[in-house]
Amino acid sequence: MAEHEGSVRVDSWIWSVRLAKTRALAAAACRAGHVRVNGERVKPAQALRPGDEVRVREEGYERVVVVRKLIRKRVGATVAAECLIDNSPPRPPREVVAAAGERDRGAGRPTKRERRDLNHLRGR
Repeated sequence: MAEHEGSVRVDSWIWSVRLAKTRALAAAACRAGHVRVNGERVKPAQALRPGDEVRVREEGYERVVVVRKLIRKRVGATVAAECLIDNSPPRPPREVVAAAGERDRGAGRPTKRERRDLNHLRGR
């Protein structure tokens, strides 16, 4: 499959600009439906172009970036920041996220009722 001159695979770009730790994780996120380009779910081989809006969902938080420059190789964080425009909403405070399902150390295994309450809190 030959790539067009003005495009890059979405999984490769996500990995190159450090939105994913590995290219395999970027491809898996695409296959799982956690990546959207211009509002559409995409496959890992989807071509990206400058100006496209990329949304990557990760652990209850969504990164919203606009492609500024196409790159194929992984680069340093400062160079990667120049290749995108980050329009992501601010992350929720870490203690708010963690408090929704943590048990005290030594509290033992949750009862069936406690487990259901925890799942309800987590939105499952």
